[in-house]
Amino acid sequence: MDRTRAAPAVALSIAGSDSGGGAGIQADLKTFAAHRVFGTSAVTLITAQNTRRVSHVHVLEPALVVAQLKRVLEDFPVKAAKTGALGTAAVISALAPALQGAGLPLVIDPVMIAKSGDLLLELEAITVLREELLPLAALVTPNVREAEQLFGLEPGQIRTSDDLQRLAESSFAIPVLLKGGHLEGSEVTDYLVVDGQVEAFRDKRIQTRHLHGTGCTLSAAITARLALGEPLPTAVRGARRYLQAAIEQAPGLGQGHGPLEFFPGT
Repeated sequence: MDRTRAAPAVALSIAGSDSGGGAGIQADLKTFAAHRVFGTSAVTLITAQNTRRVSHVHVLEPALVVAQLKRVLEDFPVKAAKTGALGTAAVISALAPALQGAGLPLVIDPVMIAKSGDLLLELEAITVLREELLPLAALVTPNVREAEQLFGLEPGQIRTSDDLQRLAESSFAIPVLLKGGHLEGSEVTDYLVVDGQVEAFRDKRIQTRHLHGTGCTLSAAITARLALGEPLPTAVRGARRYLQAAIEQAPGLGQGHGPLEFFPGT
């Protein structure tokens, strides 16, 4: 019997390792697998963490991060990539030219602060991220606080969904998904901005403490769907549905910000 079949789509995660398994590389690979996409990775930093806190962060040498990226790209037919926690300006500067030459759809999740409040990106690296990596993006997925940092706003300037909408209606040179999960209210509203067009996504807020890795999971789901050939707006819609189910079915692990269910409905 002929057991040959088409090779799966391949996606790449360039992110940090979460020893608790709920965010970072671990979340990305599980999310890729849930979408039947083969996951590859380039680890940028290693954390010692659980659902309550991050006790250690060790950023890898830029040359080692880039070497992982190059070894993957020279052998695997990667269709889309994403970045998560990058750690330092040096890592970002090393990655940018390698990614520019790869010609892949790149989803940038500008991970700056962990759910626990621990810093995962040097403050001085934000300018480098903005200037060297964002121009390569097929999509950037900042939460409210990350958006304030990236787009030159004062901390706390975005307080309501209306504030976020006004930001969405300003001019962006690249596609952006502004996420409203950190704002108050019974609804969560995200705004997708592509070529000056704004699309709002609204969902009822799920009251739970099990929200660790939501940003990683959403950006990974978008990346997986881009690897499968979906147009960007379709990929965002499908990824948001997946994230809602992952939150609703969270397994209840940990005493702090618990992880999601990466294979909802199974």
